[in-house]
Amino acid sequence: MSRTFICQALVLKTAPFGESNREAWFLSSGDGILRATVYGGAKSKLRSHVSPFHWGTLYYYLDPVRDSRRVNDFDVTSWRPGLRELYERAMAAGAVADTILASHGGGGNWEKALSLANASLEALAEAGEGATGRIFTQFLWNWAGFLGLRPDLGENRPGEAPGELLWFDKLEGEFQRGAGSGDRFLPLSPGARRWLRAVQDLDPGRLERVTAEPASLAQARTVVTALMAGILGKELPTWNF
Repeated sequence: MSRTFICQALVLKTAPFGESNREAWFLSSGDGILRATVYGGAKSKLRSHVSPFHWGTLYYYLDPVRDSRRVNDFDVTSWRPGLRELYERAMAAGAVADTILASHGGGGNWEKALSLANASLEALAEAGEGATGRIFTQFLWNWAGFLGLRPDLGENRPGEAPGELLWFDKLEGEFQRGAGSGDRFLPLSPGARRWLRAVQDLDPGRLERVTAEPASLAQARTVVTALMAGILGKELPTWNF
């Protein structure tokens, strides 16, 4: 049986391993999240290819006895240099990668997971000033939908006006009319609600055309971040950029 495998993969994260090697975490088309060792020093061509947010064809060897993987080659299709040009772009891209890792790549349907991740990273690589936060908020909202845990925004509920203020219940992970007591309830204004509805499942590359007032965007981000924190059981530090 062959121990060498080929798949499409996105580099999510790298970290030092030993004196001169690195470990890399990938989101792959075949097996979801993969961890593999990249051998070679700082000047290694392979090490430069296996860098965060690069997308391409991964060739790796599986050692079934040690249950470990070694990167043999990585043919980069997309380098995304724009993500390194601005601090906010790099931070948002890192937050996207950490979210994917924390949710184990979505737990299935790897092609869909890769499509969502790549679309957001491509948009971030070209994002204008102030757009990175909107792209990241949309990613979290659509990732929650991919996980099957995105709550209904309230359309078509009997007796509910389209512009009515909704409240997000952090404990239950859903929207409701009227707030209860305590800080577990977050408001979602009509403007924030319209924006979330407009960007839901929208190509991130078209997101810059969908705007809203700063207060509505901030409120949408607060609610969506709380939603994802409830899904993962924690808020990731990299979300606060």
